Amino acid sequence: MSDAPVLLWLRRELRLADNPALGAALDSGRPVLAVFVLDEVSPGAWAPGAAARWWLHHSLASLAADLARAGAPLVLRRGRIAQVLPELVRETGAVAIHGGQAVEPWAREATATMARAAGVPVTLHRTATLFDPAAIRTGAGGGYGIYTPFARACRAHGVPPPLGRPRHIPGAAAPGSDALERWELLPTRPDWAGGLRAAWTPGEAGAQARRRRFIGGALAHYATGRDRPDTDGTSMLSPHLAFGEISARQLWHDAGAGAARWRDELLWREFCAHLLWHHPTLPEAPLRPAFAAMPWRDDAPDLRAWRGGRTGLPIVDAGMRQLRECGWMHNRVRMLAASLLVKHLLLPWQAGQRWFWDALADADLASNAASWQWVAGCGADAAPYFRIFNPVLQGRKFDPDGAYVRRFVPELAGLSARWIHAPWEAPPEVLAEAGVRLGGSYPTPIVDLAAGRARALRAFAEHVRGRPT
Repeated sequence: MSDAPVLLWLRRELRLADNPALGAALDSGRPVLAVFVLDEVSPGAWAPGAAARWWLHHSLASLAADLARAGAPLVLRRGRIAQVLPELVRETGAVAIHGGQAVEPWAREATATMARAAGVPVTLHRTATLFDPAAIRTGAGGGYGIYTPFARACRAHGVPPPLGRPRHIPGAAAPGSDALERWELLPTRPDWAGGLRAAWTPGEAGAQARRRRFIGGALAHYATGRDRPDTDGTSMLSPHLAFGEISARQLWHDAGAGAARWRDELLWREFCAHLLWHHPTLPEAPLRPAFAAMPWRDDAPDLRAWRGGRTGLPIVDAGMRQLRECGWMHNRVRMLAASLLVKHLLLPWQAGQRWFWDALADADLASNAASWQWVAGCGADAAPYFRIFNPVLQGRKFDPDGAYVRRFVPELAGLSARWIHAPWEAPPEVLAEAGVRLGGSYPTPIVDLAAGRARALRAFAEHVRGRPT
């Protein structure tokens, strides 16, 4: 029948601009029925964490409004992808499905199962990444394990210009849809999302506003400003990218060839996706097998202190509290917090990865897993095991006036820059004047940095020796 629709299956492309799946659906000349499936039950699925669920609710609400203004409905369904989409094809008489390519192993398997059952052509488009993860290959035909040659290969491929935003989408008659509120993605009691509401505007319009602010401001000083958590030196676009409210392709071209450091960050994101595509166990198992023998500690109190921003190391605590408040953490501080966990505390990187997955609004399985393995030294192109960040020195270098710590660790706000990154070094009278009681209002460090470093070096040298296997 001529009015039979095509399904636009949305996952990580919650936008209208530069959406190749939407473009292909429009090119079909048929009515378009957009659908989002909340899949929390497929085998191996990583259900969205708490912060990501909050973001997803608002992103879908924004997308539904954008689609409605363009003339098309958004259908929400909950269940297994492999069941829901074939059922929707039968309900609507749809003749094709257009969607985005996923790199997560469980999503790839669910997609393959769905395609076999759909009974109509299923076409996947590159909507979340700059490049097809399977297309960037070494001279021997395999995947890359080192970032620099991978990035060089990506640049050689080139990035085509982004697609425009359609003004009109011929909508199909909508079948029954779940009510977004029934998915209960938002917190109820307690309502912990006040900091997220203050910090973010989920949705494509919010993404474009953030992009314009970055392109017109911090991008000019990104190469140096990106390392300073006390300044507005980063894009803060990662949640919008994670949900596909803006495309990496648009950001690549907006930045221009002169913004090399920013493009490097986009290519690191590509590298993470590439790693997950070629190593489906990346979120669970170290890429370097020798690390499987690491004698990680099992210390629940230390893990709770780290998660709660109560380690006694101010810049790490500031980052962990920023994470709780905003669902986001400055990238430099992410490295410091991760290094403290896996090196000084000798706790498993998987524990940190799980907490970030739940707490980050920008949680991305590939980037999260690859970055944690990089810090731990067990991943591709990883930091060597003997690279152990000193949070005091790093704090003094990248938060020299202590502004970042004062914002998120207000109990230390009375300390001067001289003492704020190592309050235990301050004389008693200085602490008293600042209203700081170590072990009371603010904890003493849960680990001696020198002893923790020495313990980590012994363990890593004995069990993995820092050599790829």
